[in-house]
Amino acid sequence: MGEGDRERWDARYREGSHRDAAAPAWLEALALPRSGRALDVAAGAGRAALWLAARGLDTLAVDVSPAGLELAERRARDAGLSLRTQAIDLEHEALPGGPFDVISCFHYLQRDLFPQLIERLAPGGWLCCEIATERNLERHARPSRRFLLAEGELEQLCAGLEIAHADEDWHDDRHVARIVARRPAPV
Repeated sequence: MGEGDRERWDARYREGSHRDAAAPAWLEALALPRSGRALDVAAGAGRAALWLAARGLDTLAVDVSPAGLELAERRARDAGLSLRTQAIDLEHEALPGGPFDVISCFHYLQRDLFPQLIERLAPGGWLCCEIATERNLERHARPSRRFLLAEGELEQLCAGLEIAHADEDWHDDRHVARIVARRPAPV
């Protein structure tokens, strides 16, 4: 991403463009772990990271924006939750070492990151993603096509994982692909 991206995202968080929001409700119906380690990728202000920490997971939130992570830390303190954060430019730096029992990635697409995501999962670990698709352009000019998934692409990026839930549809006026997939446990 680079320094320019970091500055742009920091400015957006400082301007308050990312309001407090609840974690994605669709995750509530899934039988995700309530203990272990979690990693929230491109965590921003921490809505998914806070949800994971509230479930009892030892959660690390990573993002390019220190300002976004400061918001996440403040929200965690206000909620009485423990949350660790790390500013990292995922286009130039590797993900923190695993293994993680849950990895979440919402509204961030970096295709070459998926092998690292899968590698960082513990055996039996879960990957949860929600990323806008190209159909989103039917209603919104942004994000640009570069940051949008093609139809069926998210399942392809998760090849080798056992898919527990996958869908592509309009949710909250955005066309997104959602997936919850599990790294096979040793037999």
